[in-house]
Amino acid sequence: MERNQEEELKALQDTLYFIGGKWRIPVINSICNGNRRFREIERSIPGITTRMLSKELKEMELNKLVKRTVYDDSPVLVTYEPTPYCRTFGKIIMEMINWGREHRKVIIKK
Repeated sequence: MERNQEEELKALQDTLYFIGGKWRIPVINSICNGNRRFREIERSIPGITTRMLSKELKEMELNKLVKRTVYDDSPVLVTYEPTPYCRTFGKIIMEMINWGREHRKVIIKK
């Protein structure tokens, strides 16, 4: 394999790792659309479990994609917000949404 192809494959693998399965993109999309509290995020994503959302948010925090803030109110308030780094993925998400819409049209025609 050429050096450039090796680098491209590695970059593609890094991106796929970042996407991380079925829930990562919907969670990013929800947070970037203004949902900040755990239950808001959970309600905005049909089918996600509390456990899976918690796992995704922890991984995203470790990977510098979201900032978790705890407020010492009563009850305690926790918010999540996208980091500037996370927002760099926005264009890719929009392209994925556009591609998905076009793909659905092609499939439904058949």
